[in-house]
Amino acid sequence: MSFVTTLGKLFRTTAVKLTLVYLAVFTALLVGLILYISTTAGDLLDRQLRETIDAEIRGLSEQYRSSGLRGLVNAVERRSVAPGASLYLITDFAGNRIAGNIDSLEQSSLSTPDGEARPVQYTRLVGPDEEASKPRRALVRVFVLPGGFRLLVGRDMEERFEFRAIILQASQWALLAAIVLGLVSFLAVSRRVLKRIDAISEASNLIVAGDLESRLPMVGTGDEFDRLSGSLNAMLDRIEQLHDGLSRVSDNIAHDLKTPLTRLRMQAEVALSQADSEEALREALQATMEESQGLIRTFDALLMIARAEAGSARVTKVSVDLAQVALDVAELYEPVAEEAGVELTVDVPDDAIVQANRELVGQAIANLIDNAIKHGGNERESARVSVTLTPDPARVAVTVTDNGPGIPAEDRDRVTGRFVRLEASRTTPGSGLGLSLVEAIANVHKGRLELGDAGPGLKATLVFPRLGTQLPSER
Repeated sequence: MSFVTTLGKLFRTTAVKLTLVYLAVFTALLVGLILYISTTAGDLLDRQLRETIDAEIRGLSEQYRSSGLRGLVNAVERRSVAPGASLYLITDFAGNRIAGNIDSLEQSSLSTPDGEARPVQYTRLVGPDEEASKPRRALVRVFVLPGGFRLLVGRDMEERFEFRAIILQASQWALLAAIVLGLVSFLAVSRRVLKRIDAISEASNLIVAGDLESRLPMVGTGDEFDRLSGSLNAMLDRIEQLHDGLSRVSDNIAHDLKTPLTRLRMQAEVALSQADSEEALREALQATMEESQGLIRTFDALLMIARAEAGSARVTKVSVDLAQVALDVAELYEPVAEEAGVELTVDVPDDAIVQANRELVGQAIANLIDNAIKHGGNERESARVSVTLTPDPARVAVTVTDNGPGIPAEDRDRVTGRFVRLEASRTTPGSGLGLSLVEAIANVHKGRLELGDAGPGLKATLVFPRLGTQLPSER
């Protein structure tokens, strides 16, 4: 990539545009600050010069009143030879110099006595061994003495001009350095930002091309790019899980639904070829309807799982008494348990309120009870199924326990997958979607499904958080 192309990309980024805006604002503020300092410093120096001039005039006036003109001339001569920026001049009524260190002065400067101090151009008096002085600027004030004599006191302003020039020059260099360093630093930061964005874009292109295992890079600084990459990587992990789940579901559908569809076709073929009476045809048709109903139930379960996993934000949740829901579902399954010879017991408190969808929660508890009735019982004792509910301030747990063979610990993580059945022969009725649907409903409600050992049997616990609380993420 050429330098021009890189520079073009760099200046199209939002970071650089914001940088230029910030730099312009910073420069304007710096210029304003420099002007303020320069103006304030100039006003301060002017005020100090005027106060110094006024003070010296008052002192020399007192000298004149106490010692007369000779004493004033002696005082001015002493002060004139002292090094410094002070200026003095005594003239007669005709403007002739009597004493002082000013060689020449604008005549108009002496024509407005007793006024405010004002700037004038003058030439300083030099000795015989010194070079002629160049015209300079000074701030002077004229005071009229009795007899027409005039006393001029002033201060040279060249130091003030030099001070202002130094401030201006330093400000220019500071401004230039600030702009250059600001541009260099901001461009360096923007280039780093652009590299991060290019890395994220490259990883995104790989993912779009089909490499779902690629992830956005993270450098570990914890900045906004790392936080964004972390969030997107979590989303990609979820997408990959859903993709893998879809692949497994497709394989399982092809495997699990092929058998009932084949059986359905064979039943129809047998009915057409061998049924020799209306009764035989009716029996074949009844078997076909039952087989079709089983397929419909399987697809309904798949659809409910998909809706629960993809649309949790659209599930309407209200205040639900889990105790009453558990009682209603258990009452619904009492005839089924009695017919299967299963002892069904229910132990729930008076109330256990959570925010949930009543229909989905009822479906989840029904699936757990249905599984327990199918798989309860062992060689030593008859089948028993118990439904208990344990509330506390943070959560409510609905537990369904049976005394069947249970689920080995190594299979509990995968048994909630779709179409997963631990029975290799698959002769027991069912599609392997019951626990998958229960876990999907738990996830919709920010809860979880916990599978444990009832010793003997399976202990399935459906945990729901109370309103305003959150369950720990670890299972």
